[in-house]
Amino acid sequence: MMGGRFANMLQAPSIVMLFLWMVVPLSMTIYFSTIRFNLLYPERTGFIGASNYEFFLTDPAFLPAALNTLLLVGSVLVVTVTLGLALALLVNHRFPGRGIVRVMLISPFFIMPTVNALLWKNMFMNPVYGLFAVVSGAAGLEPVDWLADFPLGSIIVMISWQWTPFAFLIFMTSLQSQGQEQLEAAEIDGASGWQKAIYLTLPHLGRSIAVVIMIQTIFHLSVFAEIFVTTGGGPGFDSTNLAFLIFSQALLQFDAGVASAGGVIAIILANIVAIFLIRLVGKSLMVR
Repeated sequence: MMGGRFANMLQAPSIVMLFLWMVVPLSMTIYFSTIRFNLLYPERTGFIGASNYEFFLTDPAFLPAALNTLLLVGSVLVVTVTLGLALALLVNHRFPGRGIVRVMLISPFFIMPTVNALLWKNMFMNPVYGLFAVVSGAAGLEPVDWLADFPLGSIIVMISWQWTPFAFLIFMTSLQSQGQEQLEAAEIDGASGWQKAIYLTLPHLGRSIAVVIMIQTIFHLSVFAEIFVTTGGGPGFDSTNLAFLIFSQALLQFDAGVASAGGVIAIILANIVAIFLIRLVGKSLMVR
């Protein structure tokens, strides 16, 4: 009895911190989403019910932003999982300098998103002095303004470059735990390298792939820094996602009420995706 009370006392600070850190901001966001609250005219505040939700959902930018969010998340997942898996399979074999190659492949993940965006914007995609423009000019081709002509694709490239090392690291760790006995037995039975990869390695990586998809999806639903630093959501709404649309409503149009409604909608969508992915990971664990 005393032990149970002592355990509850030890858990109390973390529970209080969790309440202050999550429940209070969420409650305030829900409250602000039901009132008229423009930062320029705070004296006009008043309860308006679900009007902010209706305004956000009927905003001409909402549908493009939602589609861009899904396209961005899906494209980044395909690129990072494919490249991460390919790199992990290649580096899994022993060769001189493998340790250095691992460090170089992992290093982009530790770059801050803002720095990553500035790096690609100025050093690679600048239409005047960027690396891509220099290579195009040397080949006799017209330089491409990537951020203006392919804004969302450029954002996908930036994020994929930074997050591929994460997938590579998870897959590499999983490959090192794979039993060599099965691979040796399959090789004795005449299985080719491709057959071993399909029937032994990929099933072994099933749990890791599910975890990578779940974690990256949660993070990529809220991509903001790369868009803010490079395209500003444009041209038009071509690179606007839900996170940037909420920012635009809050700090560009100063409508905290509509932005709060957008935040609640984004939380609901993120939780739906998270529940789906958690079940996916659960099934993967059951299979294993």
